Amino acid sequence: MEPKEMYKTKVEQFVTHGAKVFFMILIVIFFAFLMGYVVMWLWNWLMPQIFGLPIIGYWQAIGLLALAKILFGLGNHSSKNKGNKKMKRRNMEDWCKSRSAFSDWKHYEDFWKDEGQEAFQAYVERKEKSLNDEKE
Repeated sequence: MEPKEMYKTKVEQFVTHGAKVFFMILIVIFFAFLMGYVVMWLWNWLMPQIFGLPIIGYWQAIGLLALAKILFGLGNHSSKNKGNKKMKRRNMEDWCKSRSAFSDWKHYEDFWKDEGQEAFQAYVERKEKSLNDEKE
């Protein structure tokens, strides 16, 4: 590939990437304005009738959104553990171990029929005997 063609493809990539970033910024701004109108509409529809609060304007709705973001931290925070593969692997191993322990319960009825009732009766007798010894 000639240097001129390589330069042309790099410029094309830069321009297309720049256009994508620009349109994403526009979409984020559009949704921010839209959320302000949604909050304003919902507030003015519900709050005055339910709680007797005053009607708010657009900028007050934006302020409420900002306040909610500060107080409650709305949004996706899953990126903080995104690269922690050891933790994910350990959690999966623990889950698999618990599944195998749970699968042993299929033998519970047979055990209870064969040994369980007798073992339980022996346990109850030992407990009653130890309680009687403590009382004396």
